[in-house]
Amino acid sequence: MIARVRSILLSINASYWFFPALFSIIAAIAALATVYLDRNGAAEWLQQFAWLHPSRPEGARVTLSVIAGSMIGVASTVFSITIAAVAYASGNYGPRLLTNFMEDRGNQLSLGVFIATFTYSLMVLRTVRGEDERAASAVEEAATSLPGFTPQLSLLVAMSLAIFSVAVLVYFLHHIPASIRINTVLQGIGERLIADIRSRYPTDSEERDPREQVGGEPVCATAIGYVKIINFDGLNDVAKKHEATIALKVRTGDFIHPDVPLIELANAEMSDKIVSEIRECFSAGGTRTATQDLEYLIDELAEIALRALSPGINDPFTAITAMHWAGAAMAELARRDLDRGPEQEDYDWERVQPLSDDFDHYLQRSFGVIRTAAATNLIAADKFLDCLYAAGTSCQSDKRLAMLVAEGDKMVELARTELKGPSIEALEARLYDFHKTMKKIA
Repeated sequence: MIARVRSILLSINASYWFFPALFSIIAAIAALATVYLDRNGAAEWLQQFAWLHPSRPEGARVTLSVIAGSMIGVASTVFSITIAAVAYASGNYGPRLLTNFMEDRGNQLSLGVFIATFTYSLMVLRTVRGEDERAASAVEEAATSLPGFTPQLSLLVAMSLAIFSVAVLVYFLHHIPASIRINTVLQGIGERLIADIRSRYPTDSEERDPREQVGGEPVCATAIGYVKIINFDGLNDVAKKHEATIALKVRTGDFIHPDVPLIELANAEMSDKIVSEIRECFSAGGTRTATQDLEYLIDELAEIALRALSPGINDPFTAITAMHWAGAAMAELARRDLDRGPEQEDYDWERVQPLSDDFDHYLQRSFGVIRTAAATNLIAADKFLDCLYAAGTSCQSDKRLAMLVAEGDKMVELARTELKGPSIEALEARLYDFHKTMKKIA
C-alpha cells in the first residue's frame, strides 16, 4: 500500500495540474476571506491613505475583469510555451527526459500563480455591487461609505497579485530557454545522480564486493510494467514478522510481467498471506523514475551522449559534456563502498537482501554504453579517456582502476576499425599517455 501511495506522489510530482489546482483552492478561500473582511468594515483603514484612491463599483468591475481576462490568457500562453519547450527538449535530447521537464518546479509554480490570480479575481468580481443595486444584507450595506459595494481590500489584493504575476511572467520567460539548454539539462541530471550516489553509498574509503544472496522459493509478479517503487521498510516488516529472509530478484526500474520472480523467500513457509504482503511492497507503472534507481539517471546521460554522437546529429561537444558528468559520477562510485541497497537504513540486510551492483556494473552502464559511439569520433574518444582518468584519480582500489583501464582499451580497439590515418595515430598516442598516468595513480 505504501509503495502504491509513493508511486501516486511521484505522479503528482511530475504533473502540471497539482499546483494550479492547489493554488486555485487557496485563492478561492483567500477571496472569501478578504470579501468577508470588506463586508465587516475591516478595510476602513485603507481610507487613511489618500494615494490609494478608493475605487467605485464600475471601476472595480473593469479592473477585476481585465485582471481575470489577462491572467487566463497569459496562463494559456504559458502552457503553450511550456508544451512547445518540452516537446523540443524531449525530441532533441530523448523522450525519457520528458519527466525531468514535467517535474520542473519553475513551470509548475508559474502556471499555478496565473491560475490562482484568475480564480481570485473572478471570485471577488462576483461580489461587486453597483451604485444602483440593492445590498444583499444590512451588513453589506454598512460595509462601505460609498454607494454600492466595492471590496476595497480584495481589490487591492487582486492588483497586488496581478503585479506579482507580471514578475512571475518575466521569470518564466527567462526560465524556459534557460531550462532547455543542454548544459543546464545535463547539470540537473548529473547533480541529482551524484547526490543520489552519496545518499545511497555514504561510506568512503572501503571497497567490498556485493554479498551473495540466499536462495529460496520465488514469489512472482502479477502486474505488468516497470518497477517504480519498492517498499523496503515494508519488506523488512514482513520478513521480521514471519522470521524469513527475502532476496530481491528485481531492481527498481526493471520491467516485470506475470511469472517474473520478484523475490525469493527463505526460512519461512510460503502462504497466500505472505505472498500478498510481499506483492503490496512493489509498485509498477508504464514509466521509470529516478527514485531508488541510479541506473535511470545514468541511462539519461548515456542516451544524450549517444544521440549527440549519432550521424544525424554529430555533436561531439554535447556528448563530451554528458561524459564529464558520467565521469564525475564514476569518480564518486570509485571511492565508495558499494555493498549497500536502496534505503538500506530502513531495513536489515540479513532479512531483506536487494540486488547489489559492483563498480563494473555502473561502469558498463555508463561508459560501456557510450564506448561504441565515442570510438567513431576523435574528439569524443580523446575525452572518453580523459573522463576515465579523472574517475581513476578517486580510486583506492587497483581492481577498480584496472576496470577503467580495460574500458579505455576496449574503446580504442573499436576506434581502430572506425578511425584512419592521423586520427588513429593521435588516439594511439593518447592511449599510451593514458596507461602511463593510470600506472602513476596505482
